[in-house]
Amino acid sequence: MTSFPSVPGMSAPGLGALVGPGSQPESFDGSKLDYMIMPSGMSTFSAAHVPEADDAAGHAPALTALGAMLDALRHAEATGEGGRIDLMGLAPDDLTFVDQLLGEGEVSIVAGGDAQAQESVLAGLWRVRVAGADGRRSADYAEIGAFPQDLLAQAFAGAQAHVALPESAGPNIFNAPALVSEINEHVPHAREAGRGPHIINLSLLPHTEEDLAFLENVLGPGELIVLSRGYGNCRIRASGTRDTWWVRYYNSQDTLILNSIEISPIPEVALAAPEDIADSVERLSEILDIYAPADA
Repeated sequence: MTSFPSVPGMSAPGLGALVGPGSQPESFDGSKLDYMIMPSGMSTFSAAHVPEADDAAGHAPALTALGAMLDALRHAEATGEGGRIDLMGLAPDDLTFVDQLLGEGEVSIVAGGDAQAQESVLAGLWRVRVAGADGRRSADYAEIGAFPQDLLAQAFAGAQAHVALPESAGPNIFNAPALVSEINEHVPHAREAGRGPHIINLSLLPHTEEDLAFLENVLGPGELIVLSRGYGNCRIRASGTRDTWWVRYYNSQDTLILNSIEISPIPEVALAAPEDIADSVERLSEILDIYAPADA
């Protein structure tokens, strides 16, 4: 089956390691900030394993589900509308067949403590699993689209729409209050039509470690972590402020090389592009031709 990102900290029964409490340096008021730990590892670029035609015998339900995915990809290519194929009814061996064929792509997602998604090697085709309160699967499906919509909706559930500044910022806080004002100015307009992302490149701005801890504190923790290898090692985390994301790039030694705050519905680096979906239509069609009856 498809594996999902390993995130140190907390685990949910039936889903493997998920997210958990972390800590920042002491904040301006002497309290300790708890937030989701940035993931340190992920499974990526696991090539799809395309079984031979003879190996597909007995997997008719899996092939039917894959055919539905191809139809949904074609519909998305033509209309821009996403789709979802429920996989809860598949037997374990059929689900394994599907997951092996889809492989693992560049983007992994952890949403809260109960949902995970993995982009397949077919960009724009996602495998999503959600656990219920008892730890068992409550949802298991393939989704076609730029990004899994239910997980995106969860990113800022309960998020604040405005960042309040404390009366006292504490020692060694210099640029963070001004950046908070800038964030508050742009958050209300993040979803306006035709408006691009607003990016604050912290790597190019003078700041102290206390400035960063201050920003982490006042922005608060969010409910979504995205890991992408498509443009280098990129780790994206929703904050507790609406449409406000931490976007961090790391080199091959896992050293932070770019640190930024992005105000947008979702950073573009996490999205599958329309041309990706068109390519996935062609690739999945070629794969499924292997299993077409010889007299078809």
